Amino acid sequence: MFPFLHGYRRKWVRPDVIAGITVWAVLVPEALAYATIAGVPPVVGLYAAVPALVLYALAGSSRQLVVGPMSATAALSAALITPLAGADGGRYLALTTALAVATGVAGLLAGLLRLGFVASFISEPVLKGFIVGLALVIIIGQVPKLLGIGKHEGDFFEQTWGVLTHLGETEWRPVLIGMLSLLLVLGVKRRLPLVPGSLLAVLAGILVVALFDLDDKGVAIVGPVESGLPVPGLPAGVALRDYLDLLGPAVGVLLIGFAEGLGAAKTYAAKAGYTVDPNRELFGLGAANLGSGFASGMVVNGSLSKTAVNGSAGAKSQVSGLVVAVLTVLTLLFLTGLFEQLPEATLAAVVIAAVVELVDIAALRRLYRVWTEWLGGIYGTAARADFIAAVAALLGVLFFGTLPGLLVGIGIAMVLLVYRTSQPHIAALAPRGPLWLDVARHPDLTPRPDLLVVRVESGLYFVNADTVRRRIQQLCTEHTRLVVLDAETSPVIDVTAATMLVDLRDTLARRGVGFRIARSIGQFGDELEAAQPGTQRIPVYPTVAAAAGEGSEHPGRDHPSEDER
Repeated sequence: MFPFLHGYRRKWVRPDVIAGITVWAVLVPEALAYATIAGVPPVVGLYAAVPALVLYALAGSSRQLVVGPMSATAALSAALITPLAGADGGRYLALTTALAVATGVAGLLAGLLRLGFVASFISEPVLKGFIVGLALVIIIGQVPKLLGIGKHEGDFFEQTWGVLTHLGETEWRPVLIGMLSLLLVLGVKRRLPLVPGSLLAVLAGILVVALFDLDDKGVAIVGPVESGLPVPGLPAGVALRDYLDLLGPAVGVLLIGFAEGLGAAKTYAAKAGYTVDPNRELFGLGAANLGSGFASGMVVNGSLSKTAVNGSAGAKSQVSGLVVAVLTVLTLLFLTGLFEQLPEATLAAVVIAAVVELVDIAALRRLYRVWTEWLGGIYGTAARADFIAAVAALLGVLFFGTLPGLLVGIGIAMVLLVYRTSQPHIAALAPRGPLWLDVARHPDLTPRPDLLVVRVESGLYFVNADTVRRRIQQLCTEHTRLVVLDAETSPVIDVTAATMLVDLRDTLARRGVGFRIARSIGQFGDELEAAQPGTQRIPVYPTVAAAAGEGSEHPGRDHPSEDER
């Protein structure tokens, strides 16, 4: 009934409770702020958080992911709803809630239809670049609060320029509070990792403001928050046509939420040694948004920053999320006044401290190093594509925003995938005893001058058929009398490539060169047969040795290990 309790251990209770309290201290003021970004009353953020946390815990697959209002989807919500609602505040609020409902329906349908495979189009390098870019955007968005200056709208670079050009307006009190809060959080995390540094910073910030009346001296605070629970139900005054109109925009909101949530979930799943299910993530995100919509809330998604807080505080399961939900309900009923005195500089410091560890420049350096040092020669294309895709996603988020940045990263990754497929590594082989090895990796080998054995390390498709043909012809010399294609590393072939092999056979024959295939498997042989109706068949042999006429076929020894290849 409660999948998140499966395998639960008693010793996890303490870290889950501590993590829940810590996340609650961050979520409540953040939810208030993100609701403001979405253009709705601050309390709407709290309305959204409670059902989102509970329903994701029941339906999702991550143990650490925290679902709630987020800046990216809040900003997108405002951009989508503003032209539809105009100046009508009541309709604006209703459509904001309806967007959460539509996003929930889209997520549930995507999960039920098992569309989580869409995550396969978001490669690890793209996801890494996306997370780094999003973390930088979140950080620069918090810097104005840390410095006590106005926030400049726009992309990452415009916001950065806004910070730099307004440094002269910096207020010393917010800076002092923010920097001390940041040092407190980072210091406690480093020296006393079991102590919730974020919670200490929040309590200290509230105490300092209350003792010295800093809100009257230019220190921005969260301010008044309404109390009480919402009445459940669909938003009033929203017709079926409105929901249908919102379904398209809801898919965009879902994609952003799915990407950020999946990225955060995978990051902490890798640290904890388990895996997340993309289909359950879609379903969990859909359930969370639907619950938020029925509770008069706004769109929600997996939060990168709050998940970082949760993971850093030691959360072991979604019990921490349920603790956050319970505390948020108590906040709505009794404690809204507590956060009125929370300085925004302290809140900014907590968010920055949580997100800064996700700016994983070291991972990007590793991708670059793999490209330039390890795989810069034979397999440089694959490594180069991974690094370029990661940087494209990173820069896309910084220049164009969350959704466009993600789409830029995915699009470039797809283009590079097609390019990589069109330029497969084609190895010339030579024998070492019973094995046939890549001459480029083993320059000490001497192939027979009259024999060319090649291996295409890819499936054969229309996108690489011409490249394969051209490269094989280039490898042939005036002494070549026989070409053997080792097809074991080409498990699939399409009609275009099969026809190319027949044409290649005929071209080589006119030059007095034979052409044979060794070790064709599965669909390769079937498609090749279909491409040769009414013509002399290309000879197919069970081993490379047999195709090359090397005598002994050395049964079972034609398969070198990865290192030997």
